[in-house]
Amino acid sequence: MNIDVLLGLQWGDEGKGKIVDVLTPNYSVIARFQGGPNAGHSLQFEEQKFVLHSIPSGIFHNGVANLIGNGVVIDPTIFAEESIALSQFGVPITERLAIAKKAHLILPTHRIIDAATEASKGKEKIGSTLKGIGPAYMDKAGRNGLRVGDILSPDFFEKYTKLKNKHIEFLKQFDYTYHIEEYEPLWFQGVDYMRQFPVIDGEFVINNYLNLSQKVLAEGAQGSLLDIDFGSYPFVTSSTTVCAGACTGLGVAPSRIGKVFGIFKAYCTRVGSGPFPTELHDVTGEELRKMGNEFGATTGRPRRTGWLDLVALKYSIMINGVSELIMMKADVLDGFDQIKVAVAYKREGCELSQYPYQIDNIEPVYQDFPGWRCNLSALTKEEDLPKAFVNYIRFIENETGIPITIISLGPDRKQTILRNQ
Repeated sequence: MNIDVLLGLQWGDEGKGKIVDVLTPNYSVIARFQGGPNAGHSLQFEEQKFVLHSIPSGIFHNGVANLIGNGVVIDPTIFAEESIALSQFGVPITERLAIAKKAHLILPTHRIIDAATEASKGKEKIGSTLKGIGPAYMDKAGRNGLRVGDILSPDFFEKYTKLKNKHIEFLKQFDYTYHIEEYEPLWFQGVDYMRQFPVIDGEFVINNYLNLSQKVLAEGAQGSLLDIDFGSYPFVTSSTTVCAGACTGLGVAPSRIGKVFGIFKAYCTRVGSGPFPTELHDVTGEELRKMGNEFGATTGRPRRTGWLDLVALKYSIMINGVSELIMMKADVLDGFDQIKVAVAYKREGCELSQYPYQIDNIEPVYQDFPGWRCNLSALTKEEDLPKAFVNYIRFIENETGIPITIISLGPDRKQTILRNQ
């Protein structure tokens, strides 16, 4: 049995949480493979809304195992808060969730380093969520990190203290005031809370599931254009957000990758700093933000908005090997008379059809489409979709060569149309 992968094709916030929740009944296991609590996967059903930061989006389904893989970094404080909230809602969290021993821990000092370094950059800020993600991955790459398996060790506190003191020395170079005692009590409570969960050898467990012909869905966080290698560097996240990250973040061979579901919004958004070729700085951009409720699920920051970028979308499809596309939030475009799609770039008078090394100082080349002026969120059948919207879908499919098999027309799991099934 192969493992299917679901990931975002833009700058994150595509709606991965909802679609994982929709697809979960088809799977036995849902596994997060990278990222940390900077993720904000939103799910809505039965008039309830949930935002998951570290926990896989299959957690609400009975009989489905959920795994946090080794490629994830975990803040025990945030993890405990999130888990306790789910428990209070009636989710048997400890029965449904396991954590890979090789996943790394985010320390209080990682969060402090994140804030100090970001503050020191002034106008050149990356736009970090200040959750300590980058510093935790730096320690992982630098072979200094603490891992989840270490919380079971009798000398865990000594290991923690050694790394904390190293961080304190590092922080002396910054003019930054902090009080670590504000963070540590809750952090250690979170560590104690984590000890009640199965802490497992994730790579063996996930491969055993596959060998037993159990269907596994790997859930990505952030988006492909934020990948540490292939994103809009340096305005990227600190992990591998593309499909290859499922292999290293879970311990599965590339030959075991099955379907790759690529999720994209019918328009584009971005949070934080960095280039954004189709960004709109006018009333249209503000209307997209308002209609799409484009505010970060984790930070609450207003998202930057713009038209769909096909150059970037094709690039993401290529590096991920996407086999099926999933379109999100098309209903946000209901009120527009005209919709634009970037089909190429221009730089210094030259037209570019290929996603370039640097995407700043670029002018998008747009193709216009008539709007559908219809309330898509009220529709439940593909045959009821307005012709203008169907033409918009077909254009994207023709340009990318990939079928759009799922269309999301609202935040609730019921507001979803499955095509070509």
